[in-house]
Amino acid sequence: MLATNYIDSVGNELVGSPRGKNMRSRSKSNSNRTMLTGRESLITLIGKRRRFLPNRQSLLSDPIQISSSLVKVENGAEDLLEERNGNLAGTSGSDKVICPVCGNKVRGEDYMINSHLDACLTRGTKRKLSQQTLLQFNFSPRSKVRTCLTYSVDTKSNITSHDKDTTDLIGIDTEVTDSITYESSSSPDVNIDPSAEILVNDDKTIASSGSIITNGEIGNCATSVSEIEASENDSAYTDDDISGTFLATFIVGRKFGDEGELHTGTNISLFRDPENVKDPNAIKVLSAESGCSRVFGYIPRELAEHMSKLMDTFGLTFEGRIMSVPEHSHAAVPIQISCQEKIFSELEGEKVQAYKSLCKQVLTSISSNEAFPNGSMKYQQNFCLLLQEVFRTTPHVFTHDEKTFLENFLLLSIDSQRLFIRLYTRKGPWFRMCNVSYAEILDHQQAVKELSEGGYVNSTETISELHKDDMEGILNVLNVGELREILSVINKKRSHSPRKQDSISSLLSAYGDGSMSLLKKMVLEKTGTCIRISSEADSLIWRVERLFFCNGEQDLSAFLLVDLGIVKYPTYNCIVTNQLFSNRNDLLSYEEALEVAQIMDESLEENNSSMVLKCIAISDSRISIQTSKIHLSAPFPFFSASWIYSKVVLLGVSFLEAERRYNDAIDLLKRLLHNFISDRRRGYWTLRLSVDLEHIGRVNESLSVAETGLDDPWVRAGSKISLQKRVIRLGKPPRRWKVPTFSDSLKRKIPEVYVEGRPLNSQTGTKSRFYGEDGEQCGVEQLALQYYAGQEGGNWQGVHSESGIWLTIFSLLMWDPIFTDIPNVFLTRFQTSPLDLHTDSFYESRKDTIETVLLKIQQGMGEEMLITSWESHYGTGCRGVSWNRHSLGELRAVVTCIGGGCLAAVCRHLAQDYRSWCSGMPDLLLWRFCSEYSGEAKVVEVKGPRDRVSEQQRAWLLFFMDSGFNAQVCRVNPPVNK
Repeated sequence: MLATNYIDSVGNELVGSPRGKNMRSRSKSNSNRTMLTGRESLITLIGKRRRFLPNRQSLLSDPIQISSSLVKVENGAEDLLEERNGNLAGTSGSDKVICPVCGNKVRGEDYMINSHLDACLTRGTKRKLSQQTLLQFNFSPRSKVRTCLTYSVDTKSNITSHDKDTTDLIGIDTEVTDSITYESSSSPDVNIDPSAEILVNDDKTIASSGSIITNGEIGNCATSVSEIEASENDSAYTDDDISGTFLATFIVGRKFGDEGELHTGTNISLFRDPENVKDPNAIKVLSAESGCSRVFGYIPRELAEHMSKLMDTFGLTFEGRIMSVPEHSHAAVPIQISCQEKIFSELEGEKVQAYKSLCKQVLTSISSNEAFPNGSMKYQQNFCLLLQEVFRTTPHVFTHDEKTFLENFLLLSIDSQRLFIRLYTRKGPWFRMCNVSYAEILDHQQAVKELSEGGYVNSTETISELHKDDMEGILNVLNVGELREILSVINKKRSHSPRKQDSISSLLSAYGDGSMSLLKKMVLEKTGTCIRISSEADSLIWRVERLFFCNGEQDLSAFLLVDLGIVKYPTYNCIVTNQLFSNRNDLLSYEEALEVAQIMDESLEENNSSMVLKCIAISDSRISIQTSKIHLSAPFPFFSASWIYSKVVLLGVSFLEAERRYNDAIDLLKRLLHNFISDRRRGYWTLRLSVDLEHIGRVNESLSVAETGLDDPWVRAGSKISLQKRVIRLGKPPRRWKVPTFSDSLKRKIPEVYVEGRPLNSQTGTKSRFYGEDGEQCGVEQLALQYYAGQEGGNWQGVHSESGIWLTIFSLLMWDPIFTDIPNVFLTRFQTSPLDLHTDSFYESRKDTIETVLLKIQQGMGEEMLITSWESHYGTGCRGVSWNRHSLGELRAVVTCIGGGCLAAVCRHLAQDYRSWCSGMPDLLLWRFCSEYSGEAKVVEVKGPRDRVSEQQRAWLLFFMDSGFNAQVCRVNPPVNK
């Protein structure tokens, strides 16, 4: 099974992301807002919505300096939000201070105080303060009592005591990539030893000083953080022959075994189970004392993967005994096994190396399993791995209290860890305790008690006051019948709707009408104890996930997809020389910007126009206070607050245009163009600015904007053609007398072919449907394919794939340049393309490698390279590659018929400017063979009766014509009535 691909916040493809599907369905919930330009992109950027927005109240109560009278907040809107979100403030990760001007609380960083004061003083306030008064004012927050972990001194490690608290959680490895290199950071704020280069390899992590840091996955989750030492994870097994060696492992999958009691010391035997439908490598554990008839369970999947090969290939047999019996009937059972057969001396040639390799893999798997508590679940291992990895790579963005809070999680009991992870990955936010039951958790009540004492969960028993949002969440755990019973007691006169949300709304209105105590009592009697993840834990774990995956759409399910073999990520090296966030303030600003983006998305979903305008104003003000113009030519600025605010403002421009508030949209576009001087979106911004200026009758200024935009190096592809057309149309005499030099290129004719079809529908605004030549219903593209496949059309073979087949061919041919070793473009093991793929630096930093590949393609080696790449990487996730959509034979035929010269030109075009040219390609790619080893190709853009060729599509068609392709526009029309 191959994965479906999705796109993350910086244009990288996310493989098999279920979260991405949820985001897309969310965007379709409101048809009026879905069409807004930038909405889908913002949803992807936000990814997983946060349950708690710690800065919501301070953001929405902040005074905003607005030059264009953009926001007119309705009376009471902010009070309503304060009531709604006051209890969800949680922790923002920063101390709050009170502004001496307006009295509102703001974050305590210098940049936040300064920008807030600027806005307050410019806006004007009742309290007049002199500069001296402001300088003398004490902004320092009250001191807080901090808890502290005592770290033991590690005399074996090269880590200094000064850095010990930020680097204890060190050394992670997965099998997703071959190696990850972390070099010294260039940021002075990051406490990383510049002399130590850390290489994460398949089997162990080795520091350049020579000390082994870790082996396998992660340390014992139940031990102290300070005890995760460099030498703890060293393998106890060093021989390449496992004969005669006692191996410690577990019996898992006991629910699939035979029922009956287990006893310590019971003898066992291992037998292969190749017919197992879930795992052909399965090895079952049977009782040796009962004639090998009773099945206890199975060997762990990771161990069975390698041990099964030893049993099948070399005929090894394993026996052992049960070491102890756990209390829970389905818990993992510790066992000790061994193989007494000595076959190493009998092996010859290649079999020796194969045997040694398998033995080593078995020992590595055993060592990895020893690092975990008995019965440790995979999701628990992955979660702890995620925590440790983030602590190792970005310790500087967490405060001491935050690190202590997260580190203490690793000290919790196994049950507590598992329950927390289970609850965090569920929708929630509230859960009925009576419905919380997981087979791998032995004592749920004790786990909740421990989590509650540590501040990781809240329960209705510990919360003194339930706010309205809390009550809404708790009401959602009730079924319709229970809601009706409560409603009938609270308000007998009110009609009862069959819809659950209507019942909840009625109860919430009663909650605000004075029936608070009665409603709370009745609801809690129905639900019993309810629990939820605490706001502090939710915010910190959300941050950890964001830092680990570098996007909002991937979460712990990414590990699951890899573990199940559904997704396979490419192999590459992560060479990190610069931190994603150089300091904590940058991260907090980024998180705050994401909160604004989420509020914007929620407001559009709820049709809350006043709050939409508020978000636009906040984003605009955050961009406008920048003292210098923003450069976004490197990959890392995608993770800046300014980038997110620009996305919100762009969506705001579309919103204002839909509301016909063109003056406000013009002001926003001008500020975007002024602040972001190196951004590929400048073409679209310039075009919209010119269009909006024409809307309000400022035609001369609209023309000037279009002319200036044509001189901008960041205006490319379809946007450039659109501006050229505007200049020609608006620049007629007497405004302009001289004809632009590009007018001839706009007059170029693209060959057109007309095809008649019997229409199925003729409604404006709907996709055209026709009856095909076979009588079946089809779209215009399928009808065109049928035409070209016939004798009249030229007997072409072809596919309707638009950009799909081109991007697949490009990625397969450019696989090595895409995944070559470039610093700071691969930051996580879950990427399917480098971060700089959508930037100019992609080509510039790989120019020699790319040109070498292009030369081979031009010389006619494209088909050979395609076959090699397909066979080497089949099924591996890669940006643009659709393994299921096109067969290797189909791709080989396309590459052969296109020819080396034309194919090299297309690949160079994409390599130099992937972002501008990865969309808008012609609908059809056609090919036919002239001989066994040569052929010709044609690209066709298909248009229905009411369609027109977009400027981006025209740009591609002209490029194909200039590159030697046969390009056409096929227009499908209904028959003409005579």
